[in-house]
Amino acid sequence: MLEIALDYRPVADVAARLAGRPGFAFLDSAGDYGEIGRYAFVAADPFGTFVVRDGVAFWDDARLPGTSLEALRDVLGRYRIAGDPASFPFRGGGIGYIAYDFGRHLERLATPADPATPVDDLRFDFYDVVLAFDLREKRLVLFSSGFPAEGEARETRAHERAAEMMAWLTEEVDTPGFRSFPAIGAWRSNFTEAAYQAAVAHVQAYILAGDIYQANISQCCTADIPADFDPWAFYRTLRAVNPSPFGAFLRSGTVAIASSSPERFLKCRDGKVEARPIKGTARREVDAVRDAAVAEALLSSDKDRAENTMIVDLLRNDLSRVCQPGTVKVPTLCGLESYEGLHHLTSVVTGTLKPGCDAVDLVAASFPGGSITGAPKLRAMDIITEIEGAARGVYCGAIGYLGFDGGLDLNIAIRTVTFEPGRARFSAGGGVTLLSDPAAEYAETLVKASRIFAAFRAHAGEEGA
Repeated sequence: MLEIALDYRPVADVAARLAGRPGFAFLDSAGDYGEIGRYAFVAADPFGTFVVRDGVAFWDDARLPGTSLEALRDVLGRYRIAGDPASFPFRGGGIGYIAYDFGRHLERLATPADPATPVDDLRFDFYDVVLAFDLREKRLVLFSSGFPAEGEARETRAHERAAEMMAWLTEEVDTPGFRSFPAIGAWRSNFTEAAYQAAVAHVQAYILAGDIYQANISQCCTADIPADFDPWAFYRTLRAVNPSPFGAFLRSGTVAIASSSPERFLKCRDGKVEARPIKGTARREVDAVRDAAVAEALLSSDKDRAENTMIVDLLRNDLSRVCQPGTVKVPTLCGLESYEGLHHLTSVVTGTLKPGCDAVDLVAASFPGGSITGAPKLRAMDIITEIEGAARGVYCGAIGYLGFDGGLDLNIAIRTVTFEPGRARFSAGGGVTLLSDPAAEYAETLVKASRIFAAFRAHAGEEGA
């Protein structure tokens, strides 16, 4: 593995120099979030792509045998580097997403009435060259593995590819311009306010019948976009308006994905696992005294704490399937985390993988995240499918990396916009329990959507963004 220390530069400026390259990927942390937002990664020009479509796995369009996750493990096994706890957590590997609907390939689940989405079930582009940023220590390192070459040819390729990347970083690039965007009134939702409140009542009927304890119901917003709309330029606005520790921007064929997620789904490094489920959200106030009161009310909310605790129990069960007995712990239960515009209740669940288990096993045991499904998970997912009626796509799936060294870090893909030709799409939802008030649940989806709407308004240069 070739490692080259470079002069530190702001991560967004470096990313902008590569944004026009094929397969551009940016795993971002915008804001000051301490250790959880310490690292960022930029890559482009992947040497291969692993895709799952309709349950079938492909490597560069060649069909692979076995189940999708068996095929993924096989591809990862071709390109291995030793772990280094003293180095960056990601030094090359796959960057991409797992769509929420991939869960139907892991368990027997209902199929939505409208299963079409603009994205694959799962897609990871594989990068032999990665720019890694330590935002706390102000360090920038280029890693070049030389894959997919082998033997002496691998070392030669590592140096050639590193030189190519450094040349790209010196090229002049045009700063993306701002494009007008339709007014917020042009957005269309798959739920009216009355229909969403009826959906909440529908979930509560299932709870009273003993089917579930809670389920996460979302509304999906879509809008037409101009042909010259630049998703990367929008993402730069989004990260300024709604900075987050687990942001991401991906170019994936004709689709672009812009995420400003505050939530980690799973992290795995050297066998140590961490999940950070969010349940409980409140809009922040400009006035410091009122903002503190909002935070205190969230911390003491019986409904929000009950939601969070149920999901923590679900995650403990998921992790126990692949973690050593006695290692699954909850060091933080319903802790307060504050972001631009929103307060959240976040818990932390940790564990240690069993011998013989790896990151792929962890995904198989845990995907999709319990915080955006409900409990019990499988029944909640079927109810979500019945009520929402359409595939979710990337929303509530996961975005992040799978490292050549066996590491993994994935977000929960909330506060996430998918751009396809001529259309933008995102969703916002919340957990419904027996204590839920239908009007309040609908209002909570608007609070979460407000950060995305604010970014679009700011991007269009509208006042009051």
